[in-house]
This record gives sequence, structure tokens and C-alpha cells, in this order.
Amino acid sequence: MKQDKHQERLEVLKRIEEYEKTSRFNEDVEIDPPAIVIKPNEVDYINKKLSSKFLTKIANALGKMFFRVLMKKKQLIIKGVFDIENAKEVRGGAIVTCNHFNIADNYVVYRTIKPALKKRHYLYKVIKEGNYTTFKGPLRLMMRHGNTLPLSANPETMKKFWDGMDTLLKRGEKILVYPEQGMWWNYKKPRPTKLGAYRMAVKFNVPIIPVFITMKDSEYMDDAGFKVQELYVHYLPPIYPDEDLSEIERANQMMKKNYDLCVKKYEEFYGKKLEY
Repeated sequence: MKQDKHQERLEVLKRIEEYEKTSRFNEDVEIDPPAIVIKPNEVDYINKKLSSKFLTKIANALGKMFFRVLMKKKQLIIKGVFDIENAKEVRGGAIVTCNHFNIADNYVVYRTIKPALKKRHYLYKVIKEGNYTTFKGPLRLMMRHGNTLPLSANPETMKKFWDGMDTLLKRGEKILVYPEQGMWWNYKKPRPTKLGAYRMAVKFNVPIIPVFITMKDSEYMDDAGFKVQELYVHYLPPIYPDEDLSEIERANQMMKKNYDLCVKKYEEFYGKKLEY
């Protein structure tokens, strides 16, 4: 079993290397089954129903327990948190961006951004459609009810998605979006991103809180035979939309600033120039 997981990770690392060489930075390297399209009545984006509120409490409790067990076993190691004041500066709603390299990085952001969240506020997470529809068991509950906001290929479902985003951001919530899109396992470099997260920020006139997580090998091994990474969470200066630009110019400027901040932090932390 361990050998199978080790081989699977080696294949993922090989695809990452191939995709990096051909600048396919936003494509999935994990082999996931086809996503089932979400129907509009399947998602309660703002937890209006009592049943949704109840299931969210269970999902969040389950998620905390799951990740705390990983931390206790040294399978998830948060070694340092830096410049959380940058997140605290943003009082209202905001889009939080982060490099995506592990299934646990959303919990890492949630755990470390808590001092910047209002009382009874959570970190909401935008997820892809397949993550909402594919999983089974406890993971399905966490993906469906752990303050997640699934995207969808169904236009009517997406209308509910945008309405939900509007309500949450006006309420002052923080929403995590992975602008790199697909998860690249243990990939240390910042990737050029897609425009979506920044268009969201412009659409709802909210700032971006950029997060960049750096890594170092720990002394512990994971269940696939690779070294567990020590994580260093960096909160970078918030990025605000420039009202003097057009909407598309605003989004592009925010995207470039976000990427440049991550590149600067990468080069500062690892002591070398970013090269692909």
C-alpha cells in the first residue's frame, strides 16, 4: 500500500515537472474522476436552512478533529506565521489567495487567519465542482458543508454562487480562492495565476489578502515515504482595486501585484531567484 502511494506521488511529481516545462501552470496534475454537475437546489451557499447550519457545525468539528490528528502525528506541521497584521488591516470582506500544494493548505490558512476574523466568522473556501460531488464518507460531508462555495458548470447554480459571494462579502466574511487552480503537490514555487480571483475582487469591490506558504523538509515521513513539509505562512500586504482603472485593468493589476509579492517572498525565503 505504501509502495503504491509512493509510486502515485512520483507520477504526480513527474507531471508537475512536465507541466512546468511547457508552462501549463493551471492544469491539474492529480488524476480525478469526471465531475458531476451541481444542480441549483443542491447547494445552500449562505446556510439559510436549519439543516445546513447543523451539518456545517458537524463538518467543521470533523474537519478540525481530522487536521488536529494530522498535526499531532506530525503529518501536518505549521512552523511559523508571519505578518498576520496584514490580514488584520482588512476589516471587511476580502478575497484571500494562497498557493495550492496540499489538501490541508485551506486548514492552514483558516487556522492562521483566525486572529483577523470577526467573532463567529469563518474562512469560506471556493472549491471546484468535482470536490463537491465526487467524495464519499466523512470527506464528502466536509467538502459539502465545511463553509465551501462550489463552482459549477450549471449557469443557474453559478447565479446562486455569485449571489452567495455577494451576501458573504457584504457581511464581512473572508473567502479563500486558489488563483493557481489545480493543486500541485509540495510545489514550492509561486505559479502564474488565472484571473478569476481578481475579477471577483473587482466585481465586489473588495481587497485581496495574499498568502504565500513556504516549505522546508522536516525529520518526519508521510505515508507515501516522502518527508513531511514544515510550513511557514506569510501574510503579504493587502491589494486594493484601483478605481482609476477599468474593471479588467484593475483585475490584471491585482493579479500582477499578487504574483510579484509571492515571487519576492519566494526569493527572500529560499535565497535564490525564481526560475521555471
